[in-house]
Amino acid sequence: MNIQSMLPTIQSIVISLPPILVALTFHEFAHGYVALRFGDPTAKFMGRLTLNPLAHLDPLGTIMLILVRFGWAKPVPVNPRNLKNPRQDMLWIALAGPAMNLLLASITGLIIRIIIATQYAPTVGSLGAIFLQMLLISLYINLALAVFNLLPFPPLDGSKILAGMLPRKYDAFLMQLEHYGPNILFGIIILGYFTNVRIIGLLIGPFVKYFSHILAGI
Repeated sequence: MNIQSMLPTIQSIVISLPPILVALTFHEFAHGYVALRFGDPTAKFMGRLTLNPLAHLDPLGTIMLILVRFGWAKPVPVNPRNLKNPRQDMLWIALAGPAMNLLLASITGLIIRIIIATQYAPTVGSLGAIFLQMLLISLYINLALAVFNLLPFPPLDGSKILAGMLPRKYDAFLMQLEHYGPNILFGIIILGYFTNVRIIGLLIGPFVKYFSHILAGI
């Protein structure tokens, strides 16, 4: 194996790691913080109400995010018994994660717009070029995570948001979705990786492209 040929991939992974860690950490912190505001201190007691990435990382989810741009962190524990209105409160707790990623994408987009406005053109390989590449990755990762997590498949946040919106007569359907959803979702991701028919990418790609233009003008 030619190690030299691996360097661009290794460099890409190293540059991607900081934006990925920030996106995942703030996403999970937002869940824990909103849960605490609604009366559930479980995340705080378990050391998950922190901005330390090591407390939130799921090894497989992080690897998936680096390799295929779809991944996850360890879900923040929430005890519905501590919530006054579990069904509705869980909706807002679930929504907090994608909302945080959208906020981070907005901040990143603003910085990119400022850089574009100054007509700054960093030299290839310079620290400025690496920083700009990190910003672009941050924009994409946060938008992708926000939209991806809104898909109504367990264990994604969208399934909990859907549960909070649907009448109780759909509880049986939601229980089935909770049982089979993770396997279906993981199967779709793996199938897309090996066949290059990335269904989830086709679903969220247009949204990422649209909001990249809205937020950063690119």
